Amino acid sequence: MGRKSKSGGCCGWLIVALVLLLVVIAVVYGVKKKLEPDDVIVVPGPPGAVEKKYANALKVAVQFFDVQKSGKLEDNKISWRGDSALQDGSEAKLDLSKVNQLEAAQDSLQWITDYLINAHAEANVLYIQVGDPETDHGCWERPEDMKEKRPLTQVNTSSPGTEVAAETAAAMASASLVFKKSDPIYSTTLLEHAEQLFSFADKHRASYSKSIPDVKPYYNSTGYGDELLWAASWLYHATGDKLYLHYVSGKNGKYFANWGSPSWFSWDDKLAGTQVLLSRLTFFGEIDSSNSVLQMYRKTAEAVMCGLIPDSPSATTSRTESGLLWVSEWNALQHPVASAFLAVLFSDYMLTSRTTELLCDGESYKPADLRKFAKSQADYVLGKNPLKMSFLVGYGDKYPEYVHHRGASIPDDATTGCKDGWKWLDSEDPNPNIAVGALVGGPFLNETYIDSRNNSMQGEPSTYNSALLVGLLSSLVTTSSAVQSFT
Repeated sequence: MGRKSKSGGCCGWLIVALVLLLVVIAVVYGVKKKLEPDDVIVVPGPPGAVEKKYANALKVAVQFFDVQKSGKLEDNKISWRGDSALQDGSEAKLDLSKVNQLEAAQDSLQWITDYLINAHAEANVLYIQVGDPETDHGCWERPEDMKEKRPLTQVNTSSPGTEVAAETAAAMASASLVFKKSDPIYSTTLLEHAEQLFSFADKHRASYSKSIPDVKPYYNSTGYGDELLWAASWLYHATGDKLYLHYVSGKNGKYFANWGSPSWFSWDDKLAGTQVLLSRLTFFGEIDSSNSVLQMYRKTAEAVMCGLIPDSPSATTSRTESGLLWVSEWNALQHPVASAFLAVLFSDYMLTSRTTELLCDGESYKPADLRKFAKSQADYVLGKNPLKMSFLVGYGDKYPEYVHHRGASIPDDATTGCKDGWKWLDSEDPNPNIAVGALVGGPFLNETYIDSRNNSMQGEPSTYNSALLVGLLSSLVTTSSAVQSFT
């Protein structure tokens, strides 16, 4: 289960680091939390009891999205954060700083979708980065105090970026589902942008890290085929247009889907997510279950699931001694949390469709086995590990105190420039501000963790990590049915 990996590093200036967050929030809020009763089939048995542990952790995890907001902060919920980057986009006469506020559940989502709408300035133009990575990494200062130049970087027909354009299309298509009933005009706007971006990504195929070599040390891409399939899959679910279904089941599927070879779901590799998303079409009979291509997507999704269940004959051996999936030293928790999120979704699909077993090399497993695995990964993150420490900042009695986070590490009444802020990075004192909801990178394979602000490999949080955790925790709060069709 390992097709791609990318070099570590989490830089908030890159759009590609935002959109997995967006898609997962869309799944959580748009599918699991916003459905009317007549939209779902009730799963067998009585409703599940709310698991307080996961509900409490979810309340903590969602706060990191407020910690990470940039721009004009109205109704600011984080005392040590303030307005920042208010001039972002001004050189291109764009506003990449302000966004509107919505009520609780949709606030974090629309904050990002408004940003992405503004970043998609023309049909074949998408601004993907604000700031210069080398300059930014040469400074240690609060976002509120930044005075360095923040140049804009775009992908266009001359410098295409298929991955980031397709990923943004997937994000907007999935988000459109959230607003479909509450704000249909906004939902339609998101779909229009999604379809334009997908067309741009598909017609002008090139890796953005080849078009823009400066991003390679930070978010280097190893292929764009998975993002094209991911975007087309979400666009089919959002529109019902079978052109998108034909896209994933035709020559593009044959060329890019890598059927039969399970891989790790991450911000880089969307194949496992695509396979699970498309498997729902056969689970719920939306498409003839005999469709051979969709069956290949589902069979590969099943292979992903079989690799996750610990006692399956095809279980991956990429685990710590305590059972945490472990793939990479950099940001180790991304893969187990992402995998657990997919597992609990697949479990919900099985329950809702009355699918009683999953066969793994002749051995039979139930939806409960997938849910048990997902809980084991969540429990590890929340403190059931050899260190007896929560990797979710702000949850439990013990969690990292030296998180690699500029805003959290510098007192909010300190005034620093680019260079004199380094003393706060090197300080031996814990962070003066708590980045509540941050999910740090996680343990080494030997299950050790060095709580040092300079240890970015283990101690740096990211929005996409927190997004995956929010998706996982939302799915574990209680058993729930899955929606049969989005259209």
